[in-house]
Amino acid sequence: MQQENAVYTHGHHESVLRSHSWRTAANSAAYLLDELRPGLDVLDVGCGPGTITADLAALVAPGRVTAVDAAEDVVVRAREVAAERGLVNVEFAVGDVHALDFPDDSFDVVHAHQVLQHVGDPVRALREMRRVCRPGGIVAARDSDYAAMTWFPEVPLMEQWQQLYGRVARANGGEPDAGRRLLSWARRAGFTDVRASAAAWCFATPDERAWWSGLWADRTTASVYAELAVAGGHATPDDLSAIAGAWREWGSREDAWFMVPHGEVLCRA
Repeated sequence: MQQENAVYTHGHHESVLRSHSWRTAANSAAYLLDELRPGLDVLDVGCGPGTITADLAALVAPGRVTAVDAAEDVVVRAREVAAERGLVNVEFAVGDVHALDFPDDSFDVVHAHQVLQHVGDPVRALREMRRVCRPGGIVAARDSDYAAMTWFPEVPLMEQWQQLYGRVARANGGEPDAGRRLLSWARRAGFTDVRASAAAWCFATPDERAWWSGLWADRTTASVYAELAVAGGHATPDDLSAIAGAWREWGSREDAWFMVPHGEVLCRA
């Protein structure tokens, strides 16, 4: 059973922000870019450290971007990113996607990247995103799908990592295989005009492998996810240390390759 107030599985450890700060509109919201133009008002839900937000603000200026996240500390980080880029058309606030603090019909585009997998009621979240979107506007969501992630070569314990993450995320009230469910959730939220697509991140160069394996090795032993895995009885510290070692072993292989698939939906309000 879903719980409305899901726990954010990753937290905001440095290893998590290392990943989130890499994200751009180009590598994480390409499916949305053709819908953007100068002058639009955009809401970015679950903005994290604000790198995608900043890109969206540059694309729609002089339109405005409003960004919300449930965590105040990461909102502070996002404000710093916008200030560093000299953006004056973006503002940030702490907020909950289940109950957005905006009037009906406030935005032309409402965007959420890697958010719905972490909320307790993704259908309600999409309804709320629709509420604040102007008629004819776009609600856009993109989420990864953990069970569909795949890699080469097979390294002992990597499959255990995949299964463990799924157990921890679901125990926290989320759905780690959200990508495949976005179309269904959008239809249940009342959208009738939905364009579904898929895209993937791929990590295969030496630098990419080192970065991806290193951040997941660190996340497995030092983040909120690690704490929740142990506290929930899903793994021991020794288990996590072994899985982190598997990540580093995978990242050291010259033929290593990793794919992260994403589901995407563009919903006409």
